[in-house]
Amino acid sequence: MGETKNTLILESSRAQNPSENSPLIDSAEWPNLWTSAYHLLEQSVVPNQLKTWIDPLELIESESKNEEFVIHFRAPNDFIANWVRDHYQDKLNVALTQVAGHPCSVDIQSNNETEGVKTAAAKESPEHSFSLNHLSATASSRSGGSPSSHSVMPEFSLPPSTTIDSRYVFENFVVGPSNQFAHASAVAVAERPGNQYNPLFIYSPPGLGKTHLLYAIGNLILKKNPNKKVAYLSAEAFVNELIESIQHHRMSEFREKYRSRYEVLLIDDIQFIAGRVKTEEEFFHTFNALHSLKRQIVLTSDRPPKEIKNLEDRIRTRFEWGLVADIQPPEIETRIAILKAKAEWEDIYLPDEVATFLATHVKSSVRELEGILVRLQAQASLSGSEISLEMAKTELHLSIPEESAQLTVEAIQNAVIKHFNISNQELRSSTRTKNIAMARQIAMFLIRRYTQLGFKEIGQYFGGKDHTTIIHAYKKMSLLAETDEEIKKHVLGIQSQL
Repeated sequence: MGETKNTLILESSRAQNPSENSPLIDSAEWPNLWTSAYHLLEQSVVPNQLKTWIDPLELIESESKNEEFVIHFRAPNDFIANWVRDHYQDKLNVALTQVAGHPCSVDIQSNNETEGVKTAAAKESPEHSFSLNHLSATASSRSGGSPSSHSVMPEFSLPPSTTIDSRYVFENFVVGPSNQFAHASAVAVAERPGNQYNPLFIYSPPGLGKTHLLYAIGNLILKKNPNKKVAYLSAEAFVNELIESIQHHRMSEFREKYRSRYEVLLIDDIQFIAGRVKTEEEFFHTFNALHSLKRQIVLTSDRPPKEIKNLEDRIRTRFEWGLVADIQPPEIETRIAILKAKAEWEDIYLPDEVATFLATHVKSSVRELEGILVRLQAQASLSGSEISLEMAKTELHLSIPEESAQLTVEAIQNAVIKHFNISNQELRSSTRTKNIAMARQIAMFLIRRYTQLGFKEIGQYFGGKDHTTIIHAYKKMSLLAETDEEIKKHVLGIQSQL
């Protein structure tokens, strides 16, 4: 989202006597508002889509107009601008409105179009307007955000003075039994890049801290040697840049960039390259070039190398050349520690009973835990009160069962069977009938959320289905339970039985 990190410059052009009814937001509040809005988006937009479509946006101007804030964003090209308008504009409106406490309307322009917006704004100098010269929400620089990725990835080059204070460092990564090995491996790599564990391959289900460790490695390397050439990007960004390079006949530049420019290469969600023949070919040679030069490679994935389908064996074996480390869902003690650390970092008052309550019911995702805390803080700020146990129960009553409920796989399956009026055999089958498939995915989602079972174990309760099927169902229903009224109604009906 631009070259300058963690920078927001607001130049007030308010009139001498603004209307008393006009909404006023102090310039110092905007960074926190955008951070909070981004957190809300993380709850409804899956990570890869967030990185691909939201992260490249640059907030260029905000103005008070017709009883609402109009927020102008710039997209790097027309394609992204149009896609965000069609698919994410409403979500952006809702998120910004919720955190600002006042109606917000988002305007998305492409890089060329915004030149006209800025020129017109400069000429008109509208009352109660603010010119935001630059805002970046990359994970390496803003507190509480999500890592940013771009089709053309900038170097990971935070100023030394801000690196240690950024969110994604080892100091604020909460270590527990579930992630201790991956954490220790990441620290070892950051201390001596290229000397051991090359490549380092970290895998886990979504939302457990893989990307945090990836950025922490980059932060520590740059802290020790600010001149080190370190690059972070998602595998999807790698693919997109490759496609763009092919289209514009710039493959030589692409190869030079990734095979010789960087001393450390950090790639997120590497499973995304599987089955893409040209991408796998280019990555294979890039890997070989970097490895032969003893340059550090760190990769993350949602599954171990041997379980990435459609991946060439020659690439799979290279993933296993160094060290493969996994992260498991955190234990309740670690979940409580994560919440307390997040609250301390964000200067949020979080009573112990609320932390314990949240950690008891949200078991599988650190991202979900942190997102709930952000929502509670937003609600507390708007109401002028402190976070309490009653507030937490009220906020989450639609998504968690009663505290006294003893949930088992059988109990959840029976509730789903009764709700959808289907048989146990149909629920466990591979039938693709819409009603049965929906029931099956909701059952998988609820079992994963309310039991301690892993994806593989859950698969055994559905006729031995592969764990990737369970992961897909969990991701899909996690999103739809919040955004789709029909799915939400089914989930609430089943939870009322439980």
